Amino acid sequence: MCQNPNRSSNSNPNPSGEEQARDGKKQAQVQELARRLADGDAAARVQAARDIRKLARASAKARSAFAVPAVVQPLVSMLPSPDPESREAALLALLNLAVRNERAWQLTLLFDGILRLTKISFTQFSVRNKDKIVNSGAVPHLIELLRSEISSLRELATAAVLTLSASPSNKPTITSSGAVPLLVQILISGSMQGKVDAVTALYNLSTCKESLNLTLPVEAVKPLLILLKDSKKYSKFAEKAAALLEIISKTEEGRTSISEFDEGIQTLVETIEEGSVLSTEYAVGVLLSLCRSCRVRYRELILKEGPIPGLLLLTVEGTNNAQVRARELLDMLRDDSRPKRVASKDLETIVYDIATRVDGPVKAPETAKRLLQDMVKRNMESSIIRLQHRAASCTPKAPLI
Repeated sequence: MCQNPNRSSNSNPNPSGEEQARDGKKQAQVQELARRLADGDAAARVQAARDIRKLARASAKARSAFAVPAVVQPLVSMLPSPDPESREAALLALLNLAVRNERAWQLTLLFDGILRLTKISFTQFSVRNKDKIVNSGAVPHLIELLRSEISSLRELATAAVLTLSASPSNKPTITSSGAVPLLVQILISGSMQGKVDAVTALYNLSTCKESLNLTLPVEAVKPLLILLKDSKKYSKFAEKAAALLEIISKTEEGRTSISEFDEGIQTLVETIEEGSVLSTEYAVGVLLSLCRSCRVRYRELILKEGPIPGLLLLTVEGTNNAQVRARELLDMLRDDSRPKRVASKDLETIVYDIATRVDGPVKAPETAKRLLQDMVKRNMESSIIRLQHRAASCTPKAPLI
């Protein structure tokens, strides 16, 4: 039987009443779980934390509903418990209360015209979940968990520090707590997920305005270069790893460690050739830091990896900062014993002039870009051939019988 399209919607006569009933039920649920956290025995508290984790995972509204002192403070108090099960349950619940809150509220507001005008205030409210957890005293307990002998707790604590450090107001507290060297230890010996979380947490902390002079232990160089080498150079993760390497390159010990690591400079050159606009900027910054500190020591090491085409391309299509860095590095790599050698800025002009003659002034910028890209490609191919020859020369010969 056909439905009447003009039929009035009587099936839901009081939607606001139903919504109020749902809100009342949710509030009663929050109060009940808060009571169990406060008054229950150890097993009841663990189960309450698990229930909160499950419910908070459902929506941003649920996370905001549970981010109240009556819930957050008891969960934080469970973190130093001698019982690993209690610590894990509390950590997971706090993680779910803090994670993805801003993004979920922003999506709600962007697609709801009624709430559009209150976007900023609601977003600021939701980001306070992270701040509430830190203000409740969670950071010292997380630092102790980063020292735990139980690897699963260390990595959950790393994920928690990562999540909480996404809030700008939390960064000074976390940085001053001694988290950085402990995160580096996770970077060195943790699982792959733990290493990725540690890199992102360290990157978050490095952007803190109150700690612009953040120093990283030199032990971070090797795992960072390995991760950068194995990652897609244009990825967000590569940007973070390259940014951290640039910070480390500001110290003499850091520069030495970067240059002595097998394929370290090669990895940075590959990042310049294949990376995003940010990862290329950071990578050229590392190489420039090396050359500035001791040109005689590092110039040949860098040149051996064939960086010139990638640097030339960067002078054309990099960020303003990357272009300046690339030009300076090209000039520092120039052989002063050859006075007729063309300076980097002049070489750019030559390439542009050739492109102008070939395709005219209108198409010259695009043609010049293609020429530089072709130089990068040819350089990469020759680098592969050099590596193959090097590997072949290192292969031991079979003994004569």
